[in-house]
Amino acid sequence: MQQAEIGIIGGSGLYTMPGLSNPQEVAVSTPFGDPSDTFVTGELEGRHVAFLARHGRGHRILPSELNFQANIFAMKKLGVERIISVSAVGSLKLEHKPTEFVIPDQFIDRTFHRASTFFGDGIVGHVSFGDPICSTVAKAIQQGAESSGVVTKQGGVYVCMEGPQFSTRAESNLYRSWGADIIGMTNLQEAKLAREAEICYGH
Repeated sequence: MQQAEIGIIGGSGLYTMPGLSNPQEVAVSTPFGDPSDTFVTGELEGRHVAFLARHGRGHRILPSELNFQANIFAMKKLGVERIISVSAVGSLKLEHKPTEFVIPDQFIDRTFHRASTFFGDGIVGHVSFGDPICSTVAKAIQQGAESSGVVTKQGGVYVCMEGPQFSTRAESNLYRSWGADIIGMTNLQEAKLAREAEICYGH
């Protein structure tokens, strides 16, 4: 199986990885079931990369249906050491405008029905999660975005909601009162599982 050092998870609207040379589709089996899709591995700017469409090509998997355990386990199995996660989010502050990037460094969990650990069934473990985002990956994302002319903010709070419905107006006002910056439906579980798998994770 071809190995990769960098994993890229594409969210809504990003179902392929432009610029990938020597692409190969790789199906990865895991003890947790099937990942969202087959991986596409190849080279990008001289680095070995594995790309996964989070919701499957064609966007066929709801956020609450995602097999986060399988997705991250498969990344680890491919040899991935760093994950760059991309997703579409909603803004909770007027300062964050459409087409701009926010690179969060904190999460608030508002999900209810998701598996977010590899532990259990007789295996007990606890990991530090005070700083859930890898600063090295976050800085690399910021540098890449800014070099492409994208307005970027480093740091912020991401509210991860269950979905698939969007928030009520009262909920959005609550999250704003907490100082949250953006809201989405996917990234917290990825960050938790990546931390357990000892993979640096940035979004």
